[in-house]
Amino acid sequence: MNDNIDKSVLGLHLPTDPRWADIAGMNIEDILVDHAYCEQKAASSCISLIVTYPDKEELVEMLTPVVSEEWSHFEMVIEQLKKRGMTLGKMRKDEYVAALAKKIRKGGSREDQLVEKLLMNALIEARSCERFKMLHKNIEDKELSEFYYQLMISEAGHYRNFLELAKKYNSEEKVMKRWQELLNEEAEIIKNLEIRSDRMH
Repeated sequence: MNDNIDKSVLGLHLPTDPRWADIAGMNIEDILVDHAYCEQKAASSCISLIVTYPDKEELVEMLTPVVSEEWSHFEMVIEQLKKRGMTLGKMRKDEYVAALAKKIRKGGSREDQLVEKLLMNALIEARSCERFKMLHKNIEDKELSEFYYQLMISEAGHYRNFLELAKKYNSEEKVMKRWQELLNEEAEIIKNLEIRSDRMH
């Protein structure tokens, strides 16, 4: 599974600069704190989708267990902090997600807006999966390496969930066309973002 989670699976058009893994490995406390908040926001995002689209039965059914899983990941990251004598610090602004949100189209039908939100979530999960793989392969802490391997597999499943849901609410042709557009936009965001030691994205 590890070797198969790459560009061909995730679809990302630009890989993370390999320097990020080295910097992250030297700043584990900052990365774990930011990661914890990423998991909290992922759970909140799924809750928001369920609350906004309660009539979408397949969405509610698919995302309800994801909420639990993301929150359990939050708890797991907190446990990793505690094991190392670290505490949950303040939430940092997520420049990556903020930039991605600006690329989401406004207007259109209710289903159009839903697809945009689902694709944005798919992108975030795909990039998180890629970052988890980098941490798994590069950090010296063996326990954390295994921890990120397990999360990498989970995030890959979430990414596919969001993409498949999007195809249920618009034609596959339109969804995949928009997906490719957003992948191009996401690559530009990654290209222009500063490499940060205190950010998961």
